Amino acid sequence: MDYYQIIAENFQNTIETITLSVDNLAEPIERGSQLMARALLEDRKIVACGNGVDAALAQLFVSNLLSRFEQERPALPALTLSSDGANITAIAHSSGVIDIFSRQLRALGQAGDILLCINSSDGANNLLRAVQAARERNMTVVALSNTGDGELSTLIRVEDVELRVDAPRQPRIVELHTMAIHCLCELIDHRLFGTYQE
Repeated sequence: MDYYQIIAENFQNTIETITLSVDNLAEPIERGSQLMARALLEDRKIVACGNGVDAALAQLFVSNLLSRFEQERPALPALTLSSDGANITAIAHSSGVIDIFSRQLRALGQAGDILLCINSSDGANNLLRAVQAARERNMTVVALSNTGDGELSTLIRVEDVELRVDAPRQPRIVELHTMAIHCLCELIDHRLFGTYQE
């Protein structure tokens, strides 16, 4: 069987989704990078979370800040709530999966920190709880969401930023979230370090 047509359609769908999304996402990406850069300049940190593939995207973002994005520069303070299996399973065992992020945020989040909340699927109660915990800690929220997740959008305040992707399938949403993460990292580096070269 020739799978070329399936592959070509996936590439074409991705190109179309990206093209149609630029105008809607450019301004929130810029605002999100501004909030994050300001927090980092004020000695705050960025805390990221997500479920499943979104947890992997949270790790991608954090590794780009802790290590480097495209250029050598000092490490930037960021952590992900999705990567420590021992903590997640301990919290899930005692409190339930719904509190795996909110409990960590209540312990680690500080006023002025940023919560990067990533959701490429339908609503997830543990992410809603994370946003509520961020509120309790006076944190600002940057949410990478999608049009199928109306609940998360209701928790976004004026001072927060939502990068809401409109795509028909989860793989396209994940691809756009990945692009948004790379844009955020590049703009953060540019805001903090200008055109610094190796």
